[in-house]
Amino acid sequence: MTTTEYQHLLCTRVGATARITMNRPDRRNALSGEHLAELAAALRAAGESDATGIVLAANGPVFSAGHDFADVAARDLLGVRELLELCTEVMTTIESVPQVVIARVHGLATAAGCQLVASCDLAVAAESAGFALPGGKGGWFCHTPAVPVARAIGRKRLMELALTGDPIDARTAVEWGLINRAVPDADLDAAVDELLARATRGSRASKALGKRTLYAQLDRPEADAYTLAVEVMAAASQLPGAREGMDAFLNKRSPVWPD
Repeated sequence: MTTTEYQHLLCTRVGATARITMNRPDRRNALSGEHLAELAAALRAAGESDATGIVLAANGPVFSAGHDFADVAARDLLGVRELLELCTEVMTTIESVPQVVIARVHGLATAAGCQLVASCDLAVAAESAGFALPGGKGGWFCHTPAVPVARAIGRKRLMELALTGDPIDARTAVEWGLINRAVPDADLDAAVDELLARATRGSRASKALGKRTLYAQLDRPEADAYTLAVEVMAAASQLPGAREGMDAFLNKRSPVWPD
């Protein structure tokens, strides 16, 4: 195991998995500008590594309380815009890295913390976890957190979450499509490892291209999505991993992935 320490994060590597753990429990892992900059850097570093999966986790009683209001309140308009652009960079980096990114959620994930969960490829939560866009009952509406949450749970459920500001529990989050699994707290790590292992098997190059194409086609009209997917899938058929997978299937043998 290797470990890299930041001010607000703990970054470790165990086998093929990179683990990024938010480590600001005294501030409920609130996302200050410094915290977000470290998250962006750690995600990029993991993305450039030979890891096959990335786990995003947190220390302390709360996964993340969202933006750090002390940081926000000290900024003018341009400063807040820069902060929100940095936060957006973190979310888009999660989507753009070639690895599978899975959120390990315990406690509350609110506002930009909920945004983090929605932006990850996969998410597993403890049954004690909760999710909220609390700006709806406060003074600063959750405009940017609602972007990936809307794409995960749909319009009516987004409206309920965003307008009421009330939290939903982990079982409801599964039902709504915000997360993949809700498990007993004691089983959280095992459930994360199990899902990540299944999601990272196979050709790494094929999966990286697949992830990128899935995000590229998700919000396109169906005809445009098919146009994109046909071209990418045709090109991908010529990759070494695809050739190996087909040959292994046809010859009834286990594949040996070239990547």
